[in-house]
Amino acid sequence: MRTHSATVQAPSDLGTAVIGIPEGSDLELDLRLESVMEGVLVSGTVRGIAKGECSRCLDDISRELTVDVTELFAYPERAAASAEAGDTDVEDEESVLEDDMADLEPSLRDSVVTALPFQPLCREDCPGLCSECGARLADDPGHHHDVVDPRWSALQSMLESTSVSDETKES
Repeated sequence: MRTHSATVQAPSDLGTAVIGIPEGSDLELDLRLESVMEGVLVSGTVRGIAKGECSRCLDDISRELTVDVTELFAYPERAAASAEAGDTDVEDEESVLEDDMADLEPSLRDSVVTALPFQPLCREDCPGLCSECGARLADDPGHHHDVVDPRWSALQSMLESTSVSDETKES
């Protein structure tokens, strides 16, 4: 068993359209590599800063993200033996060591992207934007619009009409 700590650059597309870890930003890896019967078990944590925007008010947000990673990398001989035995399901699902190296990017991507919030918020009680005008509701908590029921719109236009005045009625 060995432990390994490193800081690496984040690959591209490590996130969703709303939030993700920007390409080239630092990812801190704290890993444990264990030799097991089937291969090498890599487990540990990945830490980075996810950046995106609030799904309600569209403000920029930044969150520290810590994710657990676990992946079994099979020895090439074991993967070859599974392939010869006709076990294609195992071969397709497992990662294989190549020249005693483990490619962590696919498992890192799977772990990080699934840990990101589906609808990130700047704060839990974010009121968002006004659906009528787009005003930020956190800046103006009393913001509202007087909405007239469309069934009464004909009467509303009569009240706003200036063609009839009280002076002409008196004469």
